[in-house]
Amino acid sequence: MDNAGYTTLTRQSGLMREMQTVANNLANMSTSGYRREGLIFAEHIKRLDGESDSLSMATASAHNTSMVQGTLTQTNGTFDFAIEGPGFFLIETPAGDRLSRAGNFTPSAEGELVTPEGYRLLDNGGAPVFVPPDADTISLAADGTLSAGDTPLAQIGLYQPADPNLMQREDGVRFISEAGVLPVEGSAIVQGFIENSNVDPVAEITRMIEVQRAYELGQGFMDQEDERIRSVMRTLGAS
Repeated sequence: MDNAGYTTLTRQSGLMREMQTVANNLANMSTSGYRREGLIFAEHIKRLDGESDSLSMATASAHNTSMVQGTLTQTNGTFDFAIEGPGFFLIETPAGDRLSRAGNFTPSAEGELVTPEGYRLLDNGGAPVFVPPDADTISLAADGTLSAGDTPLAQIGLYQPADPNLMQREDGVRFISEAGVLPVEGSAIVQGFIENSNVDPVAEITRMIEVQRAYELGQGFMDQEDERIRSVMRTLGAS
């Protein structure tokens, strides 16, 4: 394969990854707390020997996550919480603490607030949030203070990654912060709401069409280049 073929192949590989990313965004457009993901293309240029032009190669292995807030939907659920402003809930998992914007929690058999997967929600001190099974009225203040009647139970913590560049997506709604987490101030938590995915379906479908057309264009170029090389080989073989 010549240089043009290698250059086009690297571009095709990146476009395929972007198509997968767009498809994953669309699949999670109804997932509470989901953050849209994008792909970052990088170009690597190398000087060639002699009179040849430089060689350009493209990669698309870096991801970026959109932190634009999604719309809030009222559920009136006692343990449905949504964040207004920056920050994440801190979730305890068997693999370590994780950040998440998904705020649909339920009390476990032990009275601890957990995610649908059974992972515990942590307060501003890093301890599980406990709700007495016999509590009558559960209310949540904007600062995250959870109360049963007039008795405060815990203050739900909001956190941010210490280094946003070292935050990695673990799955659809949970993130790993390799540099640790820091508390967030100034944001509010509202009760009886959940935050929707921040995916814009119209923009994603538009991007999917653009990626598909770019991929088809690249595939057409590779087919033409392959036919050109075969034609040259046939000519050389006949001479």
